[in-house]
Amino acid sequence: MPPKIITVIGSLNTDLVSVTARVPSGGETLTGTSFHTGPGGKGANQAVAAARLSRANPHSASALKSRKVEDEDILVKMVGAVGNDEFGPKVIAGMKEDGIDVTGIQVVEDQPTGVAVIIVESTTGENRILLNPGANSTLQPQSFLPPSSSPPTPSPFTPPPSLLLLQLEIPLPTILQIITTASTTSPKPTPILLNPAPAVPLSETIYPSITHLILNESEAALLTSRSVEEVEDPGFDWSVVTGEFIEKGVKNVVVTLGSKGAFWASASTEKDKAIKSGFVPAEKVSKVVDTTAAGDTFVGAYAVAVVRAEGEGKGDLDLDKVVRRACKASARTVQKEGAQGSIPWADEV
Repeated sequence: MPPKIITVIGSLNTDLVSVTARVPSGGETLTGTSFHTGPGGKGANQAVAAARLSRANPHSASALKSRKVEDEDILVKMVGAVGNDEFGPKVIAGMKEDGIDVTGIQVVEDQPTGVAVIIVESTTGENRILLNPGANSTLQPQSFLPPSSSPPTPSPFTPPPSLLLLQLEIPLPTILQIITTASTTSPKPTPILLNPAPAVPLSETIYPSITHLILNESEAALLTSRSVEEVEDPGFDWSVVTGEFIEKGVKNVVVTLGSKGAFWASASTEKDKAIKSGFVPAEKVSKVVDTTAAGDTFVGAYAVAVVRAEGEGKGDLDLDKVVRRACKASARTVQKEGAQGSIPWADEV
C-alpha cells in the first residue's frame, strides 16, 4: 500500500539564535550566553516534525529493533523556496536527511534564504523573533492553480495529499489560492490544517474549507477581535472562541495554551452539529529550555496522528487522543535548545 502523503506548503528559514539571561531593553546592549544557527521556518519545522514523529529515529542504536510497519506509512512532502546562497543548500540537505520529499522546494537565484533572528531568554525559555522572509516571499498564487490535465502540470495536489499543512509565513494571496485549489481537488477536497501564524485578519469565506485550525492564544484573540488581555484571563472560557470557529465552518479547532495545555473542539458530523470539546493539560517538564519549535512540533504530531486515525476508518476522530499525543511531543521539544534540532522522533515521545 502506498504511503499516505502529508504535504507542507510554507516557509523555509535559517535561524540565527542568541541566548541571553534576559531580553535587552530599548537602547540597551547585553552580552549573550550562547549563539547558534540552524534550519527553521514554520513550514520547514512542521514538515520535520511530521516526518520524525511518523517513525523511529533511524540514527539511534535501537533503530532496527524499534522499527515498525508504521515507519513507512507516511510520506512528508515540502513545498517552498530558498535562496541560492550559503543557507539554502543546507536547509534542503537537512530535510533530505529526515526523509522528506524536497522536490517541491524551489531555489531562487536573486533572493536570499529566509532568516529568523531569535532571542531566547534562558531563565524562561521564551523567545522573540524577527523574521526576514527572503525567498519565501516569491511563492506566488499562479504556482498553485488547479493542475491542468493536458498537458499534465506538476502540482503539490497530484496526487492529492491526505492532509495539507499551511501557515502564514508566505504571502497571504498565495495561501488563499492554495486553499481554493485544495477545495476543488478530485475525487474529494483535500483536508487542510491551517496554523494561522503569524496571525493576520482572514476572510470569513475560507473557514468552511479548513478541516483543522490550530492556533495559540494571541492568534485566537486577533481572529475573533478580542484583546490578548481578555483571553489570557485565568477564567476565560475557550469554548466560546472555539465555538465561534465551528460556527464559521471549521471542523476541528485546537487552541494551544503554552504551559497550561490545549483546548479542543470538534463538530462531530455533518448531520449532528453538536460540538464536542475538552481540555488537555500540558505534560510536566523539569525545565523549559527553549519554546521556539514547540508549536510546530505540536502541529506535526497532530498531523501524523490525524492521518493515521483517519486511515483506520473508525468513525469520528478522537480529537482528545490526538491532542494528548501532540502535547506530549511538544513537551519533549521545549526541553532542548534550538528549533529543528529539538524536535523528537516517534520513539522518543
